[in-house]
Amino acid sequence: MTIVIDILPKNGEHFGKLVMMEKSKKILFWVPRIMAILAILFVSVFALDAFQPGATLTQQLTDFFIHLIPSFVLLAVLLLAWKRELAGGIIFALIGLVTSPIVFMLNYRMNHSIGMSLSIILLITIPFLVIGVLFIWGHIGKRKPI
Repeated sequence: MTIVIDILPKNGEHFGKLVMMEKSKKILFWVPRIMAILAILFVSVFALDAFQPGATLTQQLTDFFIHLIPSFVLLAVLLLAWKRELAGGIIFALIGLVTSPIVFMLNYRMNHSIGMSLSIILLITIPFLVIGVLFIWGHIGKRKPI
């Protein structure tokens, strides 16, 4: 016990900074994971359009699972990122960067509105870019100084 007291300065400033650093690391650990789960659930909601009247149950379930393929891929990337933050972060960031112009162009052709197309990519693709950056940031924060 006296060793700990001797290491810390008299006013206890380093102890407060250490506690804040640990809280920041925990937040940086959990925020991208929770955001990824929420974003994957959001993308998965779009698979519900497979259930339409007039189609057989087999057709509807087949369409539903086909529509869930992107969610399964994103879930696999999340599992990778959970263990290897750098690799998963790079993949998430690439998903956000590569899909943004594609989603923008598809939506712009349908609605001919730049504002609406930008808002759609902000909702669907940009969160994956942010998630990727947070995973990369978390990986950098874990590295020990040389």
